[in-house]
Amino acid sequence: MNAPVRFQSLTVSGLGISSGDTTIVRDVAFTLAQGRPVTLLGASGSGKSLVAHAIMGSLPAGLVARGVIKLDDEDLLAKSLERTRARWGRTIAILPQEPWLALDPTMRIAGQVGEVHRYLHGRGSAEAQTSMRADLTEVGLGNRTQAYPHELSGGMCQRVVIALALACNPQLLIADEPTTGLDVTTQKAVMDLIVELTRRRSMSTILITHDLGLAAAYCDRVVVMEKGRVV
Repeated sequence: MNAPVRFQSLTVSGLGISSGDTTIVRDVAFTLAQGRPVTLLGASGSGKSLVAHAIMGSLPAGLVARGVIKLDDEDLLAKSLERTRARWGRTIAILPQEPWLALDPTMRIAGQVGEVHRYLHGRGSAEAQTSMRADLTEVGLGNRTQAYPHELSGGMCQRVVIALALACNPQLLIADEPTTGLDVTTQKAVMDLIVELTRRRSMSTILITHDLGLAAAYCDRVVVMEKGRVV
């Protein structure tokens, strides 16, 4: 089984992201300590999601990150992409903006969560099934394990993606606009779930949002971005 790699702090300094000669994000800096969640707040196009993907090592082709992203004493940008990607799931996981697009429409949700336990953690079929059921029960979908994504609401699909992140057992969860497209009641339910589960599992979190109300309700440390800069 692959144990999660624990860390004490994430430090981003002088982070810039460019496409050719065009700089899209410049001089971003913040520190995330265990137990001290951080929110990146800004309008669409402010660069906050690019910062998340720079941390993940999953920037789109053609974009280059420079600066320093340190996980404790290890500079992720100084490592090979393969080394950074080796941390996916084991140390860092991301909740995408549109969970219904991140899920495989041809697979039942049981199979999608179960394969994380089989292929990331190396568990046998029976153990993976037990762990999958526990993860889906934890997010309130224990009775929908055989459903396909198209049979679920937007809020339920977000819960499946949260279950996938829980299955990875990361130390840092990046929630990228986790309430996009959801009604107000479902937004609150999803955010309450994320807060409760990350607290229960002692996970650090970076919340990315454009919603001032959401930031005010759930956050105490906010990094505001505008036009690719921290303001």
